[in-house]
Amino acid sequence: MSRIIHPSAIAVTIAVTTAIVGSLSSGQASAAGFALTENSASGMGNAFAGASATASDASTVYFNPAGMTHLKQRQISGALHLIRTRAQYVDQGSTAAGGALLSGSNENIQADALVPNFYYVVPMEDRWTFGLGVNVPFGLKTDYEDDWVGRYHAVKSQIESININPSFAYQVDEKLSLGFGLSAQYVDVTLTNVVDFGSICEDLEGSTIPAGTCASLGASPQGNDGFADLQADSLSWGYNFGLLYDITPRSRAGIAYRSRVAHTLEGDADFTVPGNLAFLTGSGNFIDTDLSSNADLPESFSFSLYHEYSEKLAVMFDWTLTRWRRFDELRIDYDSVQPDSVTTEKWNDSDRYSLGFNYQYSETLMLRGGVALDETSIPDRTHRTPRIPGNDRRWVSVGFGYKINEALSVDVGYSHLFLNDTKINHTYESGVSTINHTLKGKYESSVDIFSTQLNMKF
Repeated sequence: MSRIIHPSAIAVTIAVTTAIVGSLSSGQASAAGFALTENSASGMGNAFAGASATASDASTVYFNPAGMTHLKQRQISGALHLIRTRAQYVDQGSTAAGGALLSGSNENIQADALVPNFYYVVPMEDRWTFGLGVNVPFGLKTDYEDDWVGRYHAVKSQIESININPSFAYQVDEKLSLGFGLSAQYVDVTLTNVVDFGSICEDLEGSTIPAGTCASLGASPQGNDGFADLQADSLSWGYNFGLLYDITPRSRAGIAYRSRVAHTLEGDADFTVPGNLAFLTGSGNFIDTDLSSNADLPESFSFSLYHEYSEKLAVMFDWTLTRWRRFDELRIDYDSVQPDSVTTEKWNDSDRYSLGFNYQYSETLMLRGGVALDETSIPDRTHRTPRIPGNDRRWVSVGFGYKINEALSVDVGYSHLFLNDTKINHTYESGVSTINHTLKGKYESSVDIFSTQLNMKF
């Protein structure tokens, strides 16, 4: 039955959206690259196989807006994901620029992050359906101690995002549906690291300052550390579209595309310089200043298949390509005379493949399972940084859906991500050769994701 959007439904949407946006102040954890796949609990149980073709609940707003035409009633879905990351860094001979061993400890990382999603779908007149999604498409959080061996490369790295995605779908005929959406995307970034001002002082001796100055001030490499704290944010726009085609009454294929979002991040840099080396700020370097950075968050393309073998068993497949090659470098432009900070990334495009199944155990209980291979975008150990120490991930997922009554249902999903030991051999890049230290070691990591979702039809 066709409907128009009722004012009370809009009020519910605004209220729930506001609550979810408020909860996004918690830090996010990273997935492949720093994209987050965790955008529904029903999909979590299948390792997100068939995500662009399943169209079983309102989360299709994000995965493929064309799937909204398969939902014949107004529907709200709200999900919450707990991402639990456990990692240990083991140093394997990190060295300062001059060849001495870097001081500092190994690091154990224990990070928990909550990621919420909210979706609303309402059928309208003349084959049209409207939907709204609020979710977190990108996120990252790594936080080390200030005295760890890689402190000159990274201490805290955090990316938080909010994506508000109104969408429309149109049912062309009994087999074909099309969907289109716009995204308002907000991103907030924090990057911090320790600065080896003792080595910077040493680099200036004989050119800018007289030889012996650093020793007379009690300054030495790795002995007079300061701190850099960079924060910036941006609001930008993107779009997405999708196609859903019913091949047979039991089989369908979905194609979905999400555009890149070009961000211009603006914020400030705060530097803490040791008191005995305060003269280093006299040239205009290492002073608190404004900053900017351009960042293109990548487009993605997905192809999904869904097939019901019987009334009880359905199988799904998904392939998703993410264009991470856009992340060629991280360049920070300071408003002061300080030279740009540049980190060469040289990332590759990444592929994600998943297979999954649904089994209708009873009228009220559906069982789910799936596996996935999520390829890393980082090309090699020399381009891997402790801010994003990513590697290939192998997903094993299980879950279930339970129908409480005709209006309410819940979904629960769990995934364990297996990662091989992740090696790093990265040299810090700057115009000051004495602080271009090399971090060499490996990460031993695992990730567990717990998801729950409530669906309501009305």
